[in-house]
Amino acid sequence: MLVDLQDGKCRECGGQLKIVGADDATLDVECTECGDGYTVETDAFNDGGIKYWPAAMVELGEEL
Repeated sequence: MLVDLQDGKCRECGGQLKIVGADDATLDVECTECGDGYTVETDAFNDGGIKYWPAAMVELGEEL
């Protein structure tokens, strides 16, 4: 699942982030341009944790 560039971007190069993992407290993201990966909190994209986290959990087959 890709993160809209208006919501968040790679802290290293400014590229687009892809959510590659999720659990009940964090999201794992990876830059589609430089490959940098890191863990962020579920509300890291200024959405209050209601846009990306639930969708990522479903897409990745995790239980809400």
